[in-house]
Parts: sequence; structure tokens; C-alpha cells
Amino acid sequence: MSDEHQAAKPAPVLQIAMLSHGTLECRDLEKTREFYEHFLGLEVVRTSNTSMWIRLNSNFAIACVQTREKKAPMPLLNHNGLDVATRDEVDRAYATIVDQRETWGIGRVTKPVDQHGTYSFYFCDLDENWWEILTNPPGGYSWMFRGQRDVTDWGAGEADNTNPNSFTKRRSSTP
Repeated sequence: MSDEHQAAKPAPVLQIAMLSHGTLECRDLEKTREFYEHFLGLEVVRTSNTSMWIRLNSNFAIACVQTREKKAPMPLLNHNGLDVATRDEVDRAYATIVDQRETWGIGRVTKPVDQHGTYSFYFCDLDENWWEILTNPPGGYSWMFRGQRDVTDWGAGEADNTNPNSFTKRRSSTP
């Protein structure tokens, strides 16, 4: 955020209390629930014959809704993030996903790389929803909001004092 924009920040038009949830579509609620609980380790609460809520260590939740029509694949850039603490944990998660791909109906899996300020990879689940497993400190991306300013060069290089992740280089394109 530029200095002049930060100094003259107007009150928002809407008085929203909280960003509380998002939504995913699924094809088979029971298979998806098994994947979320037993593979990803998410908390799951069934809310109807066609919906459930998921979350993990956060107040933010995602509604998962079974669709009647053919579900379109989620674009990779609309992915959901799953944080781990270290690069080794990213690598172990990658190896596990590659090893158990067929068992869980996992589609495409990208290789772990340094990108957008973190070390991560993406995978497409049984419902063709994309997930990213990435290194992040406790609290996820909350560190970006502590300075009350835009972070213009997060993850620009090894000497970056803004980014708490163990980021080693800039990647110019997405997988």
C-alpha cells in the first residue's frame, strides 16, 4: 500500500465482521469425507445429505457441497492451502501423496519447488479440487498483515527479512 493510500484509508462501505468460509464442490460426499478425515486429517462436520463443513486448526471453514450436475475441475490458481512447518515435511507429504495416489483417487501432482515466497507443491484430489502443501510459520499468512502495509517483494530472495519462510529463490511461473 502506498504511503498516501495508507494515511487516508476510508471506512469500508460494508461493515463485515469476519471472513468466515469458502465453498468446494464434490461428487461423492462419503468418499470425499473419508479423504478429508483419513488422508488430510481435517475436522469434518456433516450438515445435510449433500453438505459438510471442513476445517483444520482455524476458525475459517470450507463448506463442501455435493453437486448433482457434472462438476467442473477447479483451476489450479483457485487452490486451497495446507500448511506444514518445514521443507522436509513438504517433501514427506509429496512422497506420501505420490505413493498413495491410486488409493485415494488423486490426480495430477506437481513437484515441490520454491515459488511465491514458500516451498510447496500442488495436487488435485478425487473431486478435481486443487490443494497446495506449503511451508508456513504458525498462523499461516497472518504474518503478512502485521506490518499494516502491502508487501511488495515478499519472497524476493534469501536476504528477505519480511518473509519468515525458508524461501531460497524466486520462481517466475506457476506449475
